[in-house]
Amino acid sequence: MVKIAMMGAGSAVFVKNLLTDILNFTELGRVVISLHDIDPERLETGGMMARWTAKQFGADAVIEEHLDRRRALEGCDFVINMVQIGMHEATLLDFDIPRKYGLKQTIADTVGIGGIFRGLRTIPFMLDLVADMRELCPNAVLLNYTNPMSILTWAVYKAYPEQRVVGLCHNVQHTARDLASYLGVEQSRLSYDCAGINHMTWFLKLQIDGKDAYPALRQAMADPEIYAKDKVRFELMRTLGWFVSESSEHNAEYTPYFLRRDDQIAEYDVPVDEYVRRSVRNLGRYAETRRKLLAGEAFPLERSDEYGSLIIRAMVTGEPTVIYGNVENTRLIDNLPEGCCVEVPVIVDRNGLRPCHAGTLPPELAAHCAPHVFVQDLTVRAALDGDRERVHRAAALDRHAASVLSLQETRRMVDELIAAHGDALPKWKDVA
Repeated sequence: MVKIAMMGAGSAVFVKNLLTDILNFTELGRVVISLHDIDPERLETGGMMARWTAKQFGADAVIEEHLDRRRALEGCDFVINMVQIGMHEATLLDFDIPRKYGLKQTIADTVGIGGIFRGLRTIPFMLDLVADMRELCPNAVLLNYTNPMSILTWAVYKAYPEQRVVGLCHNVQHTARDLASYLGVEQSRLSYDCAGINHMTWFLKLQIDGKDAYPALRQAMADPEIYAKDKVRFELMRTLGWFVSESSEHNAEYTPYFLRRDDQIAEYDVPVDEYVRRSVRNLGRYAETRRKLLAGEAFPLERSDEYGSLIIRAMVTGEPTVIYGNVENTRLIDNLPEGCCVEVPVIVDRNGLRPCHAGTLPPELAAHCAPHVFVQDLTVRAALDGDRERVHRAAALDRHAASVLSLQETRRMVDELIAAHGDALPKWKDVA
């Protein structure tokens, strides 16, 4: 019997997607799904969705609901984390306060000012979660889906080196799908090797039927209709030579090139405040999902391209698979700092997670990633040490913020964000 805990189970549609993937693998046998959320209504909604999904498959699945996190974790083999600390209200603070200072953002969940503060308010939860895991399910694997992916995964293995953890994202899979579309081929014909940091993972090799696809991709970029679909990433490829993972709206805020001025925003069609709009839509989608569940209406059941179920299947059955995961850099990428969080291929089997050595990134790609790595490092240190000053240093070193704000403006903005988020942030050692 396999027991899987899901933290943040009120994300009902994501629960359905993960369970659709997991329950497709009948070789797992009986599965216990242990749901946890701090919001009783959202927990109930997640439970309804889980039971509906299991019923559609006729699965041998036991669904549990727990407001108490510790009860949810007892005896688990896998823990899937998908929480959003602070929800919509915290997201608004991450956008509204920087906007007052002239700093525009698009997604604000990975790096930059929004990524720093989302990390700071989530790290305390991550540490509490892993502390409980070490006591209640010490052999369990933590599968983290929550952003900022690198910061949170790094904080876990830094604070608890013995904890098995991997950060999971779909940026590589979705980018491969995008590239297949731009190249006009079935995705199954593509092969690729990628490495980097989360949301900045580079397609170091890209082939169609075993032949280099980059000439065809550069030709596709010259088509105005294709270029218009992904302007920021195509411009980065034009300059740096390789295609990067995630989306143009994400990558626009990882650099100083696309959001500093209104003419840049217009030229590259950058969707400022995009995540605020998504957050509002997500609230509406949750309400509609709950309504449909209560009315007994159906939902589509399609396998997703998330890695979570593949990891569980490989570790339970011993049949190996390869995923892309966010893990500690134990000389996996030679020219990024040792100990940082990198995204590389990972072999998974009954023995667990075995990250692959990716070698040396081309210097221009390492140079693109490295500034973000050091901001992530400072953010993790700020949270673990309660060092408020390191938050200021992290913000001052962010590439996008530094292209818009003075050091004094950045300091005032950070102080205002710290005050606004209040007790959600780590306890600062310099505050009585």
